[in-house]
Amino acid sequence: MAIAILTPSITTGDAVSNDVLGMYRVLQEHDNVRIFAEGWNIDEPRILPSPRVKSFLRQPTDILIYHYSRGWNPGLEMLNELNCRKVIKYHNVTPPEFMATYSSDLANMCMEGRRQLAPIAQSNCDLFLSASAYNMGELVAAGASADKSFVVAPFHHVNRLNSIEADARVVNQYQNGGVNIFTVGRVAPNKGHVALIQAFAAYHRDYNQNSRLIIVGKEETRLAKYSKLLRQLIKRLGLKHAVNFAGGVSDHELKAYYNVADVFLMTSEHEGFCVPLVEAMAMKVPITAYASSAIPETVGPAGILWHERNPYLLAESISAIVKDKGLARGLSAMGWRRYQQLFTNEQIRKQFLGALNAVLPN
Repeated sequence: MAIAILTPSITTGDAVSNDVLGMYRVLQEHDNVRIFAEGWNIDEPRILPSPRVKSFLRQPTDILIYHYSRGWNPGLEMLNELNCRKVIKYHNVTPPEFMATYSSDLANMCMEGRRQLAPIAQSNCDLFLSASAYNMGELVAAGASADKSFVVAPFHHVNRLNSIEADARVVNQYQNGGVNIFTVGRVAPNKGHVALIQAFAAYHRDYNQNSRLIIVGKEETRLAKYSKLLRQLIKRLGLKHAVNFAGGVSDHELKAYYNVADVFLMTSEHEGFCVPLVEAMAMKVPITAYASSAIPETVGPAGILWHERNPYLLAESISAIVKDKGLARGLSAMGWRRYQQLFTNEQIRKQFLGALNAVLPN
């Protein structure tokens, strides 16, 4: 039996790629498992060009696992053409309206990705795995069989973060008595950075001027207009000295930022799961966030969540966490417990293999 894990691209610091690699590690007990992609920037494990999946999967009992996270015509074509068992892993696709103002290219990519939801959901697949119940609801509403649908959280790199040393330079730079508000995620419009900056501005102005906002996440040329808007907002609010765009960082640096963070702040408007929330729970950083999309499902009771998008509610939450050490410890403990119960890679492995039993030979 051959198993192919298919995705448009594999890159470092990417949640979908980490899930692909996690699946690969779990399935390595089967001798004939390969990853296929259109593009990649890693050397290990070996990645094969996506067109080769057609010659790799030759038997009806072979398995294709397709990670669906954006519009990709080759993926849709292979689902229709291949004569094998087929599994979808749905990570959600950003609605195009978030991108329309800033990048027609990305908006069109998102539009195509959303357009492919119905044909993928209605394809003759044997199993539909979703990163969250929020995602599964979209698939079922689009036509996927509820009986073939399961929630399986994405694999992640928390084990690696726990095993490495934090970057001493970052720790020394930020562990100086100030309050560190931290967030992680691609600098993109759906991530809600305007709301993030507004919430931090309310806290910084009204509660504690010895505070800073640290934004870790890659920026890309196609969203330069969005990045410019954020920096203009920061300047207008008089926060240039207090907001740091750290960009894409190494795992050692990322661990250091979690280590120095007093609060993890998330204001994203659209998340299919949100792996950084799991990282924050695992690193015992208290969370406050807006309760959008899949965020309440991921955080559960382990954070202070607000359905009303009001920056002053978040500012008050940050202040309460910083001032009340008992509250901070309680949120940290609840986050750690939720991580241990639901989101360790071992727990996800059990979810994944349990669901995959439906297509594995007896």
